[in-house]
Amino acid sequence: MDLSDALEPFTTTVTPGRRMPGKIGMGILLICWLALGVLPFVTAVPDFRLATGKIGTPGTLTVVSCVSLGQGRYDCEGRFDPDGGGDAVMVAASPDSEAGDVTRAQLTPEGDRALPSGTKGVLRAMTLPALGLGVLAFLPYVLLYVSKVRRGRRTAVIAGSAVTVLSLVLVVVGMVAAYS
Repeated sequence: MDLSDALEPFTTTVTPGRRMPGKIGMGILLICWLALGVLPFVTAVPDFRLATGKIGTPGTLTVVSCVSLGQGRYDCEGRFDPDGGGDAVMVAASPDSEAGDVTRAQLTPEGDRALPSGTKGVLRAMTLPALGLGVLAFLPYVLLYVSKVRRGRRTAVIAGSAVTVLSLVLVVVGMVAAYS
């Protein structure tokens, strides 16, 4: 008896085309998939608005201290100096910062944290929507498959692959911008 025989009772295999969810179940799954892909776009809007200067106060963020919380996590605090003058404000800084870092930033309307602005801020803010784009990349193919439409599946796979690669590139660029 080998290991695969021992695990057989615990595994179930689904053969494509055999047992699919019903129309209602498939509808629910597709709505969840769509929501999972669209939600990153919705949640990133405030970060884009902040990075482009539509909201918040422009200024300079100087990271004052970073305290290790253990397990590779840090809590950083910084001093935000508004461009228009006024008193400096102590704010939460990005946990990937280091003490002494100085960067252009926007103070959130709540006044509790400052995020990078300009190109770095926009690239950082695009990371999550790029991930959502990757989630949505193969949804057209799945819709064609579920509705049993054969025409256009190959195009949907090619387009989905291209969009997935683009999404991966955008995520990497955004992560590099966020952590540099």
